[in-house]
Amino acid sequence: MREALTAAASRRVTRPAPLRQAVYDALTELIVSGSLKPGQHLVEAELAEHLGVSRQPVREALQRLQTDGWVDLRPAQGAFVHSPTEEEAAQLLGVRSVLETYSAQLAAQNAKPEDVEHLQELQREGVDALAAGDVERLVAANTALHAFITTVADNAVLAELISGVSQKVRWYYTPIARPRGKEAWNEHTQLIKAIAKGDADRAGEVMRKHTERTTDFYRKQIAASTSKD
Repeated sequence: MREALTAAASRRVTRPAPLRQAVYDALTELIVSGSLKPGQHLVEAELAEHLGVSRQPVREALQRLQTDGWVDLRPAQGAFVHSPTEEEAAQLLGVRSVLETYSAQLAAQNAKPEDVEHLQELQREGVDALAAGDVERLVAANTALHAFITTVADNAVLAELISGVSQKVRWYYTPIARPRGKEAWNEHTQLIKAIAKGDADRAGEVMRKHTERTTDFYRKQIAASTSKD
């Protein structure tokens, strides 16, 4: 764990935010980014040292992280990064598929030429990141593209619901960003074309298939990992 935390030393928490929230946010980001991996033991003293805080806010953050499904607290053993099950992934990614399908339909109805141009810029960034093999940049580009489609959809309730699942979607997506990359970004191209044409039905269908393929890919990865164990 020390190596992962050392690599993420630049993420030391800042004081202006309430401390317990800042520690929670920092630890969540370390988990989402893969710096802290599923099943990894979390030692309070080490986390406190690397985040530059006392152990108390770390302990409070770990309690909340357990409640939110990021961490498992085991009696007499301590805290461990949660390892998502296939069923958990299927449920969350299934909800994401429904929400983002509707988001794509609305985006196709609302998109202006400058919105399409920005989507194409985000697409180019993702393709470039894939070519460079830069996973962090690739995940960021994917997140930005999907987030901008939600922005163009212009539905505040939908945006709030998507925001509620987006962080865990990013967590699940990070380990498959490269192997799923080429197919996923080809699908993004088709999605942007549908949005540019204002074809809501086509945009929704492309997004539905896109998110379902990501879900299937992730579930197969979990199954393969389980069989190795």
